[in-house]
Amino acid sequence: REEKQLELTLEALISQVADLKNSLVSFIYKLENEYDRLTWPSVLDSFALLSGQLNTLNKVLKHEKTPLLRNQVIIPLVLSPDRDEEIMRQTEGRVPVFSHEVVPDHLRTKPDPEVEEQEKQLITDAARISPDVAQKQIQSLNKMCSNLLEKISKEERESESGGLRQNKQTFNPADTNALVAAVAFGKGLSNRRPPGSAGSVQSSQPGAGAIITGASGMQQVPMSGAPAQQQPMLAGVQMAQAGQPGKMPSGIKTNIKSASMHPYQR
Repeated sequence: REEKQLELTLEALISQVADLKNSLVSFIYKLENEYDRLTWPSVLDSFALLSGQLNTLNKVLKHEKTPLLRNQVIIPLVLSPDRDEEIMRQTEGRVPVFSHEVVPDHLRTKPDPEVEEQEKQLITDAARISPDVAQKQIQSLNKMCSNLLEKISKEERESESGGLRQNKQTFNPADTNALVAAVAFGKGLSNRRPPGSAGSVQSSQPGAGAIITGASGMQQVPMSGAPAQQQPMLAGVQMAQAGQPGKMPSGIKTNIKSASMHPYQR
């Protein structure tokens, strides 16, 4: 009866493991070959399927009718360096032979001696730490992890905002083209003057017409050898007396030096 129960348990475990393996192979194939079309809901569905199959496998192992597999001992009856087709079929081509080289790896129920030694050392070191010190170390580690996650999130937000700022357009191409066309070719500009602009300019300078009329009968004679700075002054004197034609200016003292006494002549 126990042997029959063990057989049924092994068949159920083999079936559950085969389903789990097929789901893993399908999910890995999607990740490697359909990553461009893969969506997040599809990934979540694959994870949910794997999680359900693992839970079913654990239920089979924890069932009350399942015998304790840890009490079962597996002993290889035949070891051969030759190729075994049955083993190839059972392992789907992963184990071609069942020899002295592969048996310690496939039938091992404990870790390697080196791994066991390292595990014992870690357990000993953990037992030496007091609960208060262990709690402080746990809090320190959690704080460091939280700060690291916060920095990573901040960098992601800054990179996203920087990308948005770079892609954002800060000008209007139509307005730029219209401005260049107006400056270069005068496109869109009007030739009309606003009403009243000419009259306001003329009325703002009373007596200008009389001065220009009186100055038309006079002739400005440039002085030879005089500096260029003195000619505007003479023109100003003549324009001031343009309102009285035929009269010589009286009471005007000029400070014009002769050409022989020019300060820049040597």
